[in-house]
Amino acid sequence: MEELTSTVRNNAEHARRANQLVVGAAAVASQGGTVVGEVVGTMAGIQAASRKIADIISVIDGIAFQTNILALNAAVEAARAGEQGRGFAVVASEVRTLAQRSAGAAKEIKQLIDDSVSRVEQGNVLVSQAGRTMQDIVDSVRGVTEIMHEISEASQQQSQGIEQVGQTIAQMDQATQQNAALVEEATAAARSMEAQAQQLRDAVSVFQLQAAARPARLVRAA
Repeated sequence: MEELTSTVRNNAEHARRANQLVVGAAAVASQGGTVVGEVVGTMAGIQAASRKIADIISVIDGIAFQTNILALNAAVEAARAGEQGRGFAVVASEVRTLAQRSAGAAKEIKQLIDDSVSRVEQGNVLVSQAGRTMQDIVDSVRGVTEIMHEISEASQQQSQGIEQVGQTIAQMDQATQQNAALVEEATAAARSMEAQAQQLRDAVSVFQLQAAARPARLVRAA
């Protein structure tokens, strides 16, 4: 019984520790879910900012295109002006060159932004999946936590029940020992009474012998 009580007590302690570990794991998983949620929000912000940058690049590309057209028109007008428009034609040519470079740079930047937006979208999808997976983990750990809590409580109750049974058995053992002592005392008393009864029987038999002898004496005397 002592071994059973010790085993149940150890199981209850192990269940309590396991419950504490699961509670800690649930807290860590919950924190992980919060972090993943923040990452999802950050990725969404990056995606929105990338789209805004792409829109700005499109505006710059449009301005460069319009500047190129204006520079081209200015060069045509300078050519019509002849000698007087030569200097203006040089400036218009430089402006056109800058506009073309700006358009080329804007196009390259737009390509980079598009690639970044695509990668951000892919990352957003992966992070969203990670967020759902983490939420599933959090839910699973929460379920395990509840189960371990129930197991811990059941183990504690079982341990208390076994201890009560042990106490009851100890009381029964003590009562049994007391009963055994009382039986021994009763046995001794019975033996003593039997001895006294035997003495009484012996005494009575003496009286009976004496009473039987008296009539015989009376007959002889007559």
